[in-house]
Amino acid sequence: MKMKNRKLLSLAMAAVMTGALLTGCGGKAAPADTNASAAPESAAPTAAASTGEKTALSYWHMMTGEPTGSIIQRSMDRFMADNPQYDMKVTQIANDAYKQKISIAMSSGTMPDLFVHWTGGPMIEYINSGHCLDITQYMDKDNYKDKYVDAGIAQATYNGKIYAVPIESAVIAGFFYDTRLFAKYKLEEPKTIADLEKLCDTLKADGIVPFALANATKWTGSMYYTYLATRFGGVEAFQDAASGKGSFKNEMFAFAGQKIQEWVNKGYFNEGYNGLDDDSGQARQLWYSGKAALHLMGTWLPSTVLDENPEFYKNLGFFAFPSLEGSTVDQTICLGTMGDNFTSISPSCKDPDGAFKAITYLLDDTALKERAAVGKINPVKSFEATDPLIKKIKASMDAAPNIQLWYDQYLPPEVAEVHKSTSQEIFGLTKTPEQADDEMQAAMDAYLKK
Repeated sequence: MKMKNRKLLSLAMAAVMTGALLTGCGGKAAPADTNASAAPESAAPTAAASTGEKTALSYWHMMTGEPTGSIIQRSMDRFMADNPQYDMKVTQIANDAYKQKISIAMSSGTMPDLFVHWTGGPMIEYINSGHCLDITQYMDKDNYKDKYVDAGIAQATYNGKIYAVPIESAVIAGFFYDTRLFAKYKLEEPKTIADLEKLCDTLKADGIVPFALANATKWTGSMYYTYLATRFGGVEAFQDAASGKGSFKNEMFAFAGQKIQEWVNKGYFNEGYNGLDDDSGQARQLWYSGKAALHLMGTWLPSTVLDENPEFYKNLGFFAFPSLEGSTVDQTICLGTMGDNFTSISPSCKDPDGAFKAITYLLDDTALKERAAVGKINPVKSFEATDPLIKKIKASMDAAPNIQLWYDQYLPPEVAEVHKSTSQEIFGLTKTPEQADDEMQAAMDAYLKK
């Protein structure tokens, strides 16, 4: 990457961080939905080719679980009913398979007309490689962008232009638990990390695994790492390390790794976590069965629970990641994103007007009601929570001065992969925190030299 582009990347990353300031509601819907299935082979994009009198459009997304997959399909069905000149083909692709498939599509020139991503580093790379259409004119028309929370628009913006629409939930990560289990063992929601560790020790003594974790896909463990680093050092040191102004050889990252390994050695996580798959719900099954107490996950989880285990949802509790005693940074900062599964239009789309019109159906009045009914926090200014659990989640969002975008989405893709791998190795005790920090810094240096 040329020096000019490196500077643009640093500025864009800073804009994402600054833009995440919460003014009301902010944030991630399912980076890995449940009941994921492989994408059908017939799902190749049509690049808006004409089929008879209809214009063919294609849309790839990752929301393979229910009820979200059906909500998206119904939105596109309404679009086609109102605009019969279009034929929209919707393809659901499981999380990790999607990342590979979209990369192949970009390199082979077979992009769908509409596709999703999580902004941050990947979106910037997509833009710089010519795979995201500038949709500023559409978002500005009739001030359509004002419908969305400011933080969501900020995360979809690069170099002053808007390239995506925040579609899925405003999401943060936090701890979910079974209130019945807490009542049985007379447990209280921890306010500090010391409180959390005392709670874990109590659970261990009663034969309950404190943390349910399936970390084969690595991003699940990254949430622990990111929260611990953020509680210790805030957001600016990470931002500096990601832009090249600072370093990953920083005590905040060492602290995160050391604390994780301390918890691993204390037996706070279930056995075999690095080999378990979150997409198929292996951690949730431990949690549902009462064998594990706490599940650190994005707040797309209530929707997943409603689909998988509606009885369990009735006893679902939530608390924000606890604060670190003695830290001087703001302890209410949340990890998440403001409208996860942002939707973009490919520049290869032959009918961007129609493609953008289709996007508007994803959060029209009908879709907003359907999404709110299944526990999603819509990334729009008009959203009001009614469910007690969702109210509590939203209160944590509203209290946060900003939202730290997931490390694996903030960082450039190749550096993000090193982060996920090294954090998994920290969990596996196969790499020290210091070794992980050295490797991260080497990856960042190599990227910045491009």
